[in-house]
Amino acid sequence: MQKSVLVRLIIIAIILILFVVYAIPTFVKNKDSLPSFFPEKVVHLGLDLKGGMHLVLGVDTEKAVETIVERAARQLRIQLDKEKIAYDEVTPKKAEISISLIDPLDNGKLLELIDRNYPHYTIVKETLPIVIKLDKKAVAKIHTDVVEQALSIIRNRVDQFGVTEPTILKYGKDNIIVELPGIKNPARAVRLIGKMARLELKLVDEKADITEALQGNLPEDDELLYQIKRDPYTGETEKIPMVVKRDTIISGEMLKSARVSFGQTLNQPHVTFDLNSEGAGIFAQFTGSHVGKKLAIVLDNIIYSAPVIQERIGGGTGQITGSFTTKEAHDLAIVLRSGSLPAPVNVLENITVGPSLGKDSIKKGAMSAFAGAILVLLFMIFYYRAAGFLADFVLILNIIIIFGALAMFGATLTLPGLAGIALTIGMSVDANVLIFERIREELRIGRTIHDAINTGYKRATLTIFDANITTLITTLVLYQFGTGPIRGFAVTLSIGIIANMFTAIVVTKLVYDIVLMKFSPKKLSI
Repeated sequence: MQKSVLVRLIIIAIILILFVVYAIPTFVKNKDSLPSFFPEKVVHLGLDLKGGMHLVLGVDTEKAVETIVERAARQLRIQLDKEKIAYDEVTPKKAEISISLIDPLDNGKLLELIDRNYPHYTIVKETLPIVIKLDKKAVAKIHTDVVEQALSIIRNRVDQFGVTEPTILKYGKDNIIVELPGIKNPARAVRLIGKMARLELKLVDEKADITEALQGNLPEDDELLYQIKRDPYTGETEKIPMVVKRDTIISGEMLKSARVSFGQTLNQPHVTFDLNSEGAGIFAQFTGSHVGKKLAIVLDNIIYSAPVIQERIGGGTGQITGSFTTKEAHDLAIVLRSGSLPAPVNVLENITVGPSLGKDSIKKGAMSAFAGAILVLLFMIFYYRAAGFLADFVLILNIIIIFGALAMFGATLTLPGLAGIALTIGMSVDANVLIFERIREELRIGRTIHDAINTGYKRATLTIFDANITTLITTLVLYQFGTGPIRGFAVTLSIGIIANMFTAIVVTKLVYDIVLMKFSPKKLSI
């Protein structure tokens, strides 16, 4: 055997064995029965094949801007007090802050303070009341940062929830797509993903008049919240109004970890949280100076408990108690560990695909691909005889390479992906048809078998490259600008195109070279 043929045979054999090894685990149910050298990666089934949930979430970026402006307004009040600038009110509204001073002579001092400490704000109105506004670049950056942060937090929550192969990606400007294949409790997943989980510890204002508060008469530094108590036996809930101080003593940013614990007497689940060093220091100092006062544990503006501070609490550990089930406590611990969402998240679209529908899609998709492959295989044998058998052989190799490559990248196969594989089957045969017809033409004009094969491959290869590369460019554009199913189609089709060119041109040419060298046939069955 010539050296060049032997080298090509070894290289092709190594490539094909590699893809076979990667493809096999996908089709074996009991992975533990395979030898250790087989990879763990397999082709995962997408949402439309396995069943599950598809969510489109809208991040309320405008609310995030409002929150940041409100925080800036609180900070501005503190600075005005330090500078001894008397003010009537500091009112945040959307991206603006309106400041009313008591003494107009302090106008200049206020403008200087704003210029020094608020570089991202533009002074819209210099006369009283002075109005400053967050500039457009800062607003745009907040929008981008909030979506990216929400994306990271949601991904963290889903990973801890235990969903295999989820799809979580940014969609459009302010939206996030979440696909959870095989999810069994969609309602629980929605609650887990969409919960803001903004943890705050606030002092209860026990001197406030609840009746006045319910009528909207509250001191400026107070706010009205509700504690929701649920009867563990009847499930009935009761809303208890409570007035707390606006200032947050401990916030979720100071949280280090959270876990589910159980009470020693009633074995009731609750969530134990640990604070970082900064939070632990503030917590210890505050509890030490407020013994006998009530401390409200607030999550997303709902008071979960308001225990009385019995003594100074060191170590930075606290508990969130309530009428939790074990699952609810577990989910609360997950969202606290992953961090609070920077802005509210709204469910814009919620589609649940049942597993039976997924199985039906697999069955129909596999049947269509199988039927198409059988018809193509029979046609090639009927029309091209022995050459048709060769085309059928490389077609099977082509499909093995596709599944091996998908497994190698840990890709997810969707219904459009199956369509891409079915299309690849036709394209693979099309390349072989071009080659065989070229060889036939060369034989008709009287060339020898050896010359006809070499010339046929040489001339057909340019046409095959031209047709396949233009298609490959199209798939790359689909992948770049498409989402979800469109990307799945583009991935399988692009892998199929590359595999097709390899098997149709390289592998079949090697087979013919070996046949010519070993058997020197007088007639070619084509």
